Amino acid sequence: MKDKVISIPIKHLIKEDSYIEDFFTSIGIKNYNNECTLEQIVETLTDEFIDDCGLDREEILNHFQLFVEKMEELKLKSESHIEYITIIGGHDKSGKNENINITVKPGEIISLVGPTGAGKSRLLADIECIAQKDTQTGRQVLINGKVPEIDKRFSMDNKLVVQLSQNMNFVMDLTVKEFITMHAESRMIHKVEDTVKAIIECANELAGEKFSYDVPVTQLSGGQSRSLMVADTALLSISPIVLIDEIENAGIDRGKAIELLVKKEKIVFMSTHDPILALMGNKRIVIKNGGINKIIETNYAERKNLQLLKKFDIKMTKLRNTIRSGEVIDFDVNEYLCDL
Repeated sequence: MKDKVISIPIKHLIKEDSYIEDFFTSIGIKNYNNECTLEQIVETLTDEFIDDCGLDREEILNHFQLFVEKMEELKLKSESHIEYITIIGGHDKSGKNENINITVKPGEIISLVGPTGAGKSRLLADIECIAQKDTQTGRQVLINGKVPEIDKRFSMDNKLVVQLSQNMNFVMDLTVKEFITMHAESRMIHKVEDTVKAIIECANELAGEKFSYDVPVTQLSGGQSRSLMVADTALLSISPIVLIDEIENAGIDRGKAIELLVKKEKIVFMSTHDPILALMGNKRIVIKNGGINKIIETNYAERKNLQLLKKFDIKMTKLRNTIRSGEVIDFDVNEYLCDL
């Protein structure tokens, strides 16, 4: 492994994995010829540089090998595969058993419905922490039918679950491009620039108002922030489970956002009061008194009604845009809606 890596021209290694450049930066090697192998580059280093570096030539080669091995290990860890998750019911606020067992696979949408305060966010929280009968609801979440290992359940590097909350606030003083680039580089992907471009373009398709690459993330509106995080989650995040809390209040194209996540084979749980989003789900979990009351599978009739509701929603979106642009709605609305 070592002999192979140190004998390959650096430009070929960088083409496969851009993080290779970080090694040279870390030990202060600059202006190297990337046509050369690491062995050849090390041979050209002066004795003065070697003294300042604190590593001899053999140690540099060994450190490079270890660096590559560790980066490859991180890449393998990020490719964790989930075939399905299972939620085993606990109890509601009164202690009544839920007697529920639900299995969800990648590409499926589960809607959480119920009155405000019923316990939808509590269920999302149980899923987020991969509850093991250790929360106030007593629920358990299994991964591929098994209790997850502790390091996977609480891992910060390779989180199984990502949550898109109602409020997205950035505190970092970075532009949109810098922020997404930083995330892309941390994931050690091959084509950082292409990925960053794809994420920002996708976010602008979801947002009500487009934004540029160089706008600071702290200046994005709520809808723009949410659209950026949806696009980032779909196209870059390795987390296979996505939790969404009332995306209808985000000021983005909610239908496109959900379809994007499902297309990328995410398992999506979304709390919603929106009938369109509720019917987009394969199933919906009805929450009452802090517990899972029942599970409803979206049937054929509801699917047909969903298509009509989407047409109505398009009409309403056009009316909203009319108001936003400062125009008046003084035409015959009955006629406007008659072709639904």
